[in-house]
Amino acid sequence: MKVMIRMRMSMHDAHYGGNLVDGAKMLNLFGDVATELLIRNDGDEGLFRAYDSVEFLAPVYAGDYIEAVGEIVSCGNSSRKMVFEARKVIIPRPDINDSACDVLEEPIVVCKASGTCVVPNNKQRKE
Repeated sequence: MKVMIRMRMSMHDAHYGGNLVDGAKMLNLFGDVATELLIRNDGDEGLFRAYDSVEFLAPVYAGDYIEAVGEIVSCGNSSRKMVFEARKVIIPRPDINDSACDVLEEPIVVCKASGTCVVPNNKQRKE
């Protein structure tokens, strides 16, 4: 099962000069993806235990549309191993005009991660 969310980075998300978005925003999106995966899999939000790996691969700026995807790749008794990827799919084009944007033919992978979430046995609602 895969889950995807897409959102536009706002000026509020910009944290550094040049409207650069803090990489932690991608981890926030991965957390939301993980929560939905756990709800769909176990009927409970669960808890994010740890990231095993995080790679920031390209910059993200205010105005970019980011698509965050994740999937459960293995299940233990209460642990759920997941992988995530965030991709830039639309970019603003202020060089054309202040409201122009381009849909990218090939998304740009901006972040990859893997981690483990936990749903305590007494909270799992498997059918």
